Amino acid sequence: MQGIAKQARASNETLYNWYGDKQGLFKALVTRNAAEVKTLLEAGLAADRDALSILGLLGPRLLALLLGNRAIALNRAAAADPSGALGRTLSQAGRESILPLLMEVLEAARHKGQLTFDTTETAVGLYLDLLLGDLQIRRVIGRQPPPTAEFFVARSERAMKLLRHVLS
Repeated sequence: MQGIAKQARASNETLYNWYGDKQGLFKALVTRNAAEVKTLLEAGLAADRDALSILGLLGPRLLALLLGNRAIALNRAAAADPSGALGRTLSQAGRESILPLLMEVLEAARHKGQLTFDTTETAVGLYLDLLLGDLQIRRVIGRQPPPTAEFFVARSERAMKLLRHVLS
């Protein structure tokens, strides 16, 4: 907290007043980081937009989120926390808030006959495997340089092509 307070040019006391504790700060950072992706999914679902179009828009943004410097720093902090509390917060405020929306999008694609699959969980897992693979962990451990916006688009298009091929 002291390091963050110093970089934010705020007092340690101010951070504790705003966020309560380290988990509160971590949750706020993760929630802020995931907000754009969550908003994209919610808006697409509310407008009854074509599910595959939603996935096409989601892919590059999700990659930018998960492979961006802020997410990588948050993952490194969570991995270094021996209590596991930061990892739980990361999962709850990030993955667990976005996954249900992603499941809704894939269900919509199945309902409209765009994709065929037995379980939504399997379809979501396949999509995320095709889109992200091990890129995030490779970024976290310093073995993958920061990708470009062009990479995000190409990787997303590849994931969509393979997803349609496997689940058609």
